[in-house]
Amino acid sequence: MIPLRDANPTRRTPIVTIGLVAACLVAFAWELGLQVSGGDASLESFIATWGVVPADVTSAWATVGVLTMETATLITSQFLHGGWLHLLGNLLFLWIFANNIEDDLGRPAFLTFYLGGGVAAALTQIAIDPTSTVPMIGASGAIAAVLGGYIVLYPRARITSLVFLGFFYQLIDVPAVVVLGFWFVLQLIDGIASLGLSGTQGGVAVFAHIGGFIYGLVAARLLVLLRHRRGAGPTALTPVG
Repeated sequence: MIPLRDANPTRRTPIVTIGLVAACLVAFAWELGLQVSGGDASLESFIATWGVVPADVTSAWATVGVLTMETATLITSQFLHGGWLHLLGNLLFLWIFANNIEDDLGRPAFLTFYLGGGVAAALTQIAIDPTSTVPMIGASGAIAAVLGGYIVLYPRARITSLVFLGFFYQLIDVPAVVVLGFWFVLQLIDGIASLGLSGTQGGVAVFAHIGGFIYGLVAARLLVLLRHRRGAGPTALTPVG
């Protein structure tokens, strides 16, 4: 099941979402330039420097503290990607779901929510495998937080999805709670299956997805409860659908 678009209009131009998409594209273009000019070794060095390496983060925090370059990689890693498929897949989900969350939260709050989701995602993966020496890169942890927020705020929004039925496929409008719930269940299955496997091999940081999604769920729910506690009527933070 691949989401293609949602039937959930926004009131304002999603400037932050557009900026995040542009930043990921610029960062990827820089990666391609490094690979062309310096070869794979140059690119790998760049990724190792600006991606999150759990072993380096835990070592730095244990000896120096949190005010280190390794801490900064919790942010910088969110804009790097390992290939065209990695990049475009992330940007598809970002473009479909982030604009509504930005519309609800407002631009500064959304940017904080998004980057915070990416940090929470990376920290979750570090907690699961603190000795891994494989760099983690990609926006998927932050985007998972967006998905978690979306399922709270818009559980019944219709998502046009490409559904594969054997050798055939069909476009179906599916409620967001089904599309995103199915996605999260797949992450849980992959995460449980990966427990006990060596972290020294490359692959998808599934627990980053899980951590980001849970962060988005909790943060969005707390925002809704806070707005209701203040006695506001129906607002952008009220779940709809």
